[in-house]
Amino acid sequence: MADKLNAVKGMNDILPPESARWEWLEATVRELMGRFAYRNVRTPILEHTALFVRGIGEVTDIVEKEMYAFEDRSDKHGQAEHLAMRPENTAGLVRAVIEHNMLYDGPKRLWYTGPMFRREKPQRGRYRQFHQIGAEALGFAGPDVDAELILLANALWKAIGLTDVRLELNSLGQPAERAQHRAQLIAHFEQHADKLDEDGKRRLHSNPLRILDTKNPAMKEVVEAAPKLIDFLGAESLAHFEGLQAILRANDIAFTINPRLVRGLDYYNLSVFEFVTDRLGAQGTVCAGGRYDDLIAQIGGKPAPAVGWAMGVERVLDLLKEQGAAVAAPVPTAYAVVPDAASMPVVLRTLQALRESGVSVQMHAATADGLSSFKAQMKKADASGAPYALIFGADELARGEVTIKALRDGSGAQTARVLSDVAAWAATLQSPVPFH
Repeated sequence: MADKLNAVKGMNDILPPESARWEWLEATVRELMGRFAYRNVRTPILEHTALFVRGIGEVTDIVEKEMYAFEDRSDKHGQAEHLAMRPENTAGLVRAVIEHNMLYDGPKRLWYTGPMFRREKPQRGRYRQFHQIGAEALGFAGPDVDAELILLANALWKAIGLTDVRLELNSLGQPAERAQHRAQLIAHFEQHADKLDEDGKRRLHSNPLRILDTKNPAMKEVVEAAPKLIDFLGAESLAHFEGLQAILRANDIAFTINPRLVRGLDYYNLSVFEFVTDRLGAQGTVCAGGRYDDLIAQIGGKPAPAVGWAMGVERVLDLLKEQGAAVAAPVPTAYAVVPDAASMPVVLRTLQALRESGVSVQMHAATADGLSSFKAQMKKADASGAPYALIFGADELARGEVTIKALRDGSGAQTARVLSDVAAWAATLQSPVPFH
C-alpha cells in the first residue's frame, strides 16, 4: 500500500457541511456587490514576482519572508521567469486594470474573491492558503468613495449577522508628510533603541511605521510616546480625513480614530481603516483597507487614485461561529427511493425532468453491494433532510406513477403523481401545501 498523502501544512480542505457556510457567504457577497454596482474580476494565482516587489515593497515582511516565489523552468531561449503565488490581490487587480486599459472610459468599481498564499506559521485565522474577498474603486479621488467602501463592508456585516466588530480609522497623509513623520519617528526610536526588540531594530531604518504596529507589550510605552502622523498632515489631507468622518457620522457608522493604525504595504496613503474584533485572539483584523493613490503609477500605469479593502473569509466565518450563528446546510427537496435497479431508466428520466423544473432531488444509488432494501432507503431519505420521498415501486411504475410521501410535517401524507407530465406537478413539491 502506498504511503498516505496529506494536505500541505497550513492549507486546508473545506468539506461539507462546512463548505455550505462558504457558499452562503459567497452568495451574500455576490448579491451585495451587485447592489453597490461593483463588478467581479478574476486574476491569476501566479504573477511575476516583480509585481509584488514593486507593488508591496521589497522590505516588507510579505516579500522578504512570506511569499512563495520560485524560478520557473527556462523557455527555448534559455530565459527563466521569476514567479510568485499571490500573497494578496490588490497588486494583481491593478496590474489587470493597467494591462487591459480598463480606466480608458472612466473609473471602475471592482471586486474579487479567491485564495492567497503566504508562508508563515499556521495558526487560527492565519493559514498558508487563505481566502480573501475584496472591493476596489479605481479612478475616484474623494472621501465619498472611501466612505462608500466602508458602508459596503458594514452592509455585509449586517447581511450576515456579524456584530462583534468595530471600525478604526487613521490617515497616512501624503508621501511628503509621511517623510517628515518618518524622520521624526526614526529619531525617536533611535533615542530608545534599547527598548526595541529584534523586529523593531530591523525595521528602524527600512520601515519604521511598522514598529507602531508591534504586538510586543514590552514596547508599548515607547510606541505610545512616538510622534503621531496626524500631527504632520497638511490642510488637504486633513480635509479628506474629516470629509470621510462626516459621511460616516451622517450614516450612523460608529468609529474610533487609531493613530497607530498603519500598513505593512508601501502603496497606501490618506485613509486607512480596519474592522477589528477581540474574539479571535491575536488575529483580530477581520477587514482592512485604505487609499492607494500611488500604486497604479508604481506598477507602470497612468497615475490614478484608488481605494479598497480586503476581508479574510476564514476569520469572518470563525467569528460567526464564535457568535453562535448557524448556517443551514442545503438539503434536497426530494429523495428518490428506488427498490428495483431495472426501473432506473424511468427513474432518471423523471428526476431529470424534476431538476429541469427547478426541484433539487437526490437519488438513492446502488453501491458495490447493490441497492439497499426499501426500509434502508426510507431511513436514508429521512436522514437526508428532504421534505419528501419519491417512491418508485413496482406497483407505482406499473401504473405510470410515483408516490410522493411527506417526511417532515408529521402527517406522512402520500399522493400519487403521473410520470407522463412531471412539469405539471413539479412545482407542488416546493409549495407550502403540496397535496390537495
